[in-house]
Amino acid sequence: MSVLKVIEILGNSTVSFEDAVQNVIKEASKSVKNIKSVYVKDMQVTVNNNKIAEYRVNTKVTFGIVDHN
Repeated sequence: MSVLKVIEILGNSTVSFEDAVQNVIKEASKSVKNIKSVYVKDMQVTVNNNKIAEYRVNTKVTFGIVDHN
């Protein structure tokens, strides 16, 4: 039987939405193992002087629960 857990993580980047998602995966993988998928729930940008300053994503990260029995 496979059991999965979902956590919500916010990420950001000054480069792109894709880079913001990659940052979520990079940081989450430091403490979460066995990541299966990332669902992008919401995207937004901050604007400074009429230009995009930062890309932000609200994600749901799904990972497998490891049973050590």
